[in-house]
Amino acid sequence: MAAHVTTPGSVEPKMWMGGIEPMKASYGKLMMWFFLISDTFTFSALLVAYGYQRFSFPAFSGDFADFTFSNLYWPIPEKVYEAVPFLHGMSLPLVFVGIMTFILIASSVTMVLAVEAGHRMDRASVEKYMLWTILGGFTFLGCQAWEWAHFIHGTDSGSVFTVIEKGVEVTKTVFGANLIENQYGPAAFADFFFFITGFHGTHVFSGVVLNILIFFRTATGLYDRRGSYEMVEKVGLYWHFVDLVWVFVFTFFYLV
Repeated sequence: MAAHVTTPGSVEPKMWMGGIEPMKASYGKLMMWFFLISDTFTFSALLVAYGYQRFSFPAFSGDFADFTFSNLYWPIPEKVYEAVPFLHGMSLPLVFVGIMTFILIASSVTMVLAVEAGHRMDRASVEKYMLWTILGGFTFLGCQAWEWAHFIHGTDSGSVFTVIEKGVEVTKTVFGANLIENQYGPAAFADFFFFITGFHGTHVFSGVVLNILIFFRTATGLYDRRGSYEMVEKVGLYWHFVDLVWVFVFTFFYLV
């Protein structure tokens, strides 16, 4: 290795010797960004795999009004996600998932307001907006739990499929969906639905737990004593990431 030599009269080059804020970001905030980038790769891989599987099956070629569920082609999202709580029997395509999306995006807005209040050292406002964010997260999770329950239970009439069991072709009525059978279409459709929305739901639940922790620490005055509300901003980055990922999940699963 060549040695660095400083000649008389020369100026020693300035080199970064480490520090607590590389690129003017605190260590904790930088590590959160690294985590979010790695998580982006995970969700991207899942959505790419879903897209590959989606387009490996043919699409329904008839009129929308004539669509019926079949394991031979990929289902139409508007026919799968048309139920709304307390409105049994009514066909309201994508209305409920649209409400879920609005709730999650609204919780992202309240998180922005909590971060802004933290910059002003306004403890009362941080508490207020963190509570709204927590409420939005729990509401979204409750909506997702209902959607899963309806997806698993299925429709009242079910779907009649021809399947092969033990080498014999059998016609059977399938109700709902699980990791083996799926009344809405190919089994892979239900597999990806459970895995990707469940993986995202786990992130939302983790975010709610972190938000509760931040709210508790704010209420006890910990960040006032520290003189900084940066932890609110760090958790806010995670919450915004969860919201952004849902936009892509919504697009892939419910619109494409």
